[in-house]
Amino acid sequence: MSLCFWSRPVAGGDMAIGEALPVTAGGTADVHCVDVGMFDEPGTTAVYVIDADRPAVVDAGLGTRYEALLEALDSLGIAPGDLAVIALTHVHLDHAGGAGYLAEACPEAEVYVHPVGAPHMADPGALIEGTKRAVGDAWQYYAEPLPIDEERLVEITGGDAIDLGDRVLDVYEAPGHAPHQVVFHDEAEGTCFVADGAGLCFPPDGAVHPTSPPPNFDLEGCLADVDLLRDLAPETLCYGHFGGFETDDRLDEYERVLIEWVEAIESAREELGDDEAVIERVVERRTQAGQPPNPGEVRMNVAGVLHYLDSRE
Repeated sequence: MSLCFWSRPVAGGDMAIGEALPVTAGGTADVHCVDVGMFDEPGTTAVYVIDADRPAVVDAGLGTRYEALLEALDSLGIAPGDLAVIALTHVHLDHAGGAGYLAEACPEAEVYVHPVGAPHMADPGALIEGTKRAVGDAWQYYAEPLPIDEERLVEITGGDAIDLGDRVLDVYEAPGHAPHQVVFHDEAEGTCFVADGAGLCFPPDGAVHPTSPPPNFDLEGCLADVDLLRDLAPETLCYGHFGGFETDDRLDEYERVLIEWVEAIESAREELGDDEAVIERVVERRTQAGQPPNPGEVRMNVAGVLHYLDSRE
C-alpha cells in the first residue's frame, strides 16, 4: 500500500448535509442515515435513526449540525419528546460531540455509552483538550460538546442489550479503535452499526479505508474487532463514515488495508528516521494524487500508527 492517504468523496452519493435517506442494503428496514457532515463536506459522517417503538439514534455527530439532525427526526415523524435512546458507539467527538445538544433538545432520551466514555460525557473537558491536540487546525469544524447529566447516562458493556420495543440492539465491545467503542447488532434485521470497527467506507464506490487515531489505536485489537464482526455475520454494515453497505468481503478487505497501512507507516519511519518527515510525505503524496490534504486529519491518523509502533516496541 502506498502512503497516499485515503480521500473522502466530494459528495456522499446522492446525499446532502442534513438529508435523511433509508438504509436499504441487505433488506434493512426502518433505519435512516442522516448526513451530519464533517469538515463541511457531505458524505463523511453519519448518524442513524432507528424508527422503532422506542425511537433511537446511533451516534450524534460533531454537534455542529445538531439542528439538521433534529430536522431529520421531524421529517421522519419523530418529535423531540419521543426520542427514547441516544446510543453512542464511542465518545470520539465526531461521533458523540452532538450528544449533549441532542439530549438537551430531547428531554426523554437516555444516553447509552460505554463506562470508559461515560465520565467524558458528563464532564467533557479532558475530551475537548485531547481532541484539540489530536486534530489541530481541524478543531474549527467541531462544536464544543455540552455536558450531560449523569442521571441520563446509561452505561453499557458487552453482553448488554438496548430494548427498542419492537427490536433489540445487542452490545459488543470493540476496543481496538478506542477502549470505549462498542458496536450494536440488530440480529433480527441482520444489521450491525459498526462505528469505526470496520474502517471507513464511503459512497458511491464503497471502497474500504483504514482509520488509526491516537492515542488508543491498536492493530491487534482492531483485527480482533474484525474477527468479532465476522462471527456476528451481519448482512449489512452501517458505518459512521459513511453509510450502509452489504457486508460482502468488506471485513476481509479492511483487514488487508489496515495491515498494509501500518506496514507502510513503519517502513516510512525506518527509511526517514523522523516522524514529522513521515507525516509530510503523506501530505505531499496526497497532494500529488489530487487529494487536497487536511493536515490535521493526516497528522492524527499517522500519529496514531506511530504511537502504536512505539507502544509495541
